[in-house]
Amino acid sequence: MTPTPLAGLLAARIRATGPISLADYMAECLLHPAHGYYATRDPFGQAGDFITAPEISQMFGELLGLCLAQYWLDLGQPASFTLAECGPGRGTLMADILRATARVPGFHAAARIILVEASETLREVQARTLAAHSVEWRPQVQDLPEAPLFLVANEFFDALPIRQFTARAGLWAETMIGLSPEGQLQPGQAPPGPLAALAHRADVPEGGVVEICPAAAPITAEIAGRIRRCGGLALILDYGGWRSLGDTFQAMAQSMGKHAYTDPFAAPGEADLTAHVDFEALAQAARPAATAYTTQGTLLKALGIDTRARQLAAHPRAAANDPLAAARRLTDPAEMGTLFKALAIYRADAPLPAGFDTSGSDRDQAVQGSDTETADDA
Repeated sequence: MTPTPLAGLLAARIRATGPISLADYMAECLLHPAHGYYATRDPFGQAGDFITAPEISQMFGELLGLCLAQYWLDLGQPASFTLAECGPGRGTLMADILRATARVPGFHAAARIILVEASETLREVQARTLAAHSVEWRPQVQDLPEAPLFLVANEFFDALPIRQFTARAGLWAETMIGLSPEGQLQPGQAPPGPLAALAHRADVPEGGVVEICPAAAPITAEIAGRIRRCGGLALILDYGGWRSLGDTFQAMAQSMGKHAYTDPFAAPGEADLTAHVDFEALAQAARPAATAYTTQGTLLKALGIDTRARQLAAHPRAAANDPLAAARRLTDPAEMGTLFKALAIYRADAPLPAGFDTSGSDRDQAVQGSDTETADDA
């Protein structure tokens, strides 16, 4: 394979200053201003390198939007609030949220729509998708206004850079990216040492791998802080689980016209790099706001996806996009239903959000463990 421009830049950096962390490698591959994956393309949808839930069916965004709108009603219909999305992709999810909530009296009039997006390329795509609405952009959650916040983040945290550690005789060896004798990028390990951030992980066996995401906690804390002070609800959906264990770092790119997993070190800047989200770490970062945790399948079913799928399936134009098959893909345990999880962040003195039950809530206890549809207005 011909080396990418970014591969040459990273190799030169490593020769000059030594191996880099996996977090540094991910950040360069995804966000380098000239050669980064997100900085140079629209990776979403059928023509991109992966398909997210909003691209599978309009039902995903509709149900999440109505969940947010119901919570707005439950909180007494704040006269002005921020409706935000982190990592909004092509804008499909927000478009579906806005279409579904258009009939909720007062919701749109009170909403200030803000997309948290750093990529200028994707901002241009989002502007086209949401051309009918007044939309603002911010580069990071810290720039969101101090106001009631109703936020969704779907497959946002999985792309944040991670550090990866292997348990070695009670110490931790960090995964580092160096060069092979032939000058190719390759992973290795730094000498083991103590790590305060993982001092609580006595559950990890010798040779076990733990991943931590340095950026996730401050982002979550910013979101939770606004909700704690001003009210609101955040819905975070992503693939992952409760407490990190195992090597989940992976890359996906186009291969022979299909989305396929690939070597994450073969063509830096040309593939999407992700890792499973540790929802326990997000819930801890959200304290003292309350959290509730469940699977994506459980949440969508509780919000009524089966009924909505049957409604869409009865529409004359629905055959080409089969809403019943889309609902299965989003909720079935063999598809996305259990691999993908959902975390709600809300005020401890506020109601439990729709679709979550108290078994996954830490309100009174320690944290525990689309455009492709054609029948848009059916």
